[in-house]
Amino acid sequence: MGRARTEGLVSAGAAHSGPREWDAEVYDRVADPQFEWAEEVIGRLELRGDETVLDAGCGSGRVTAMLIERLPEGRLVGIDGSTSMVAMAREALGDRAEIREGDLAELDLHEEFDLVYSNAVFHWIPDHENLFRRLFAALRPGGRLVAQCGGHGNVASLVEVIADVAAQPRFADHFAGMSSGLNFATPEETEERLEPAGFEDIRCWLQRKDTRPAEPKAFLATVTLGPQLERLPSELKDPFVDEIEAGMGQPLVLDYVRLNIEARRP
Repeated sequence: MGRARTEGLVSAGAAHSGPREWDAEVYDRVADPQFEWAEEVIGRLELRGDETVLDAGCGSGRVTAMLIERLPEGRLVGIDGSTSMVAMAREALGDRAEIREGDLAELDLHEEFDLVYSNAVFHWIPDHENLFRRLFAALRPGGRLVAQCGGHGNVASLVEVIADVAAQPRFADHFAGMSSGLNFATPEETEERLEPAGFEDIRCWLQRKDTRPAEPKAFLATVTLGPQLERLPSELKDPFVDEIEAGMGQPLVLDYVRLNIEARRP
């Protein structure tokens, strides 16, 4: 497989075209791996319980609910770019959190938070330099950024299969010129982007998290293949997912690599 083919479908570098729409109901049902990773990150947060927290990319609100439990006297604002995710989070959380619809790449809240938290979101945003500047502005002095997202080498096996399947004659024309804008950064690249934004006490590292989804096809279609499926006509969506699933083998195991990010505003 040619490197250019792979990068055209999964790498960073595309202009930001705004947040994609998600099937919030299916995502909430199948995204147990993302929930479990978030449990681990939230479990190591040092919180008094009265902080003001921004959940950057709150999704369906399932993870946000865990954060709220750690803030009995605090306040939580969640923001997400997907209309369906926002609607589901608002329904699930009620008045326990303020959920807003918005693009993190254009974040401008005119208020300051003690903590910006994010789970499984930043790799969807191509321009991390801009993202980190905006998150820095959302923190009060001394405020912290704690996040986890896809990192260097994330789902490498899936990346190869996507490129192979997308090159098949019945699919290829639909992917001409496509760049998904995914940003699977290294810890070193991330540190180099955080520092100019103004952050200090920076710590970034990778974790391998091999994952076997309970509902393989629904997981692939909803969690990992959204950008590709948006390019296909309805009659080719299911065949494309079937080809990806077959190419990955049974059982489906995804070689996730998580990039952990911790930093502080002086």
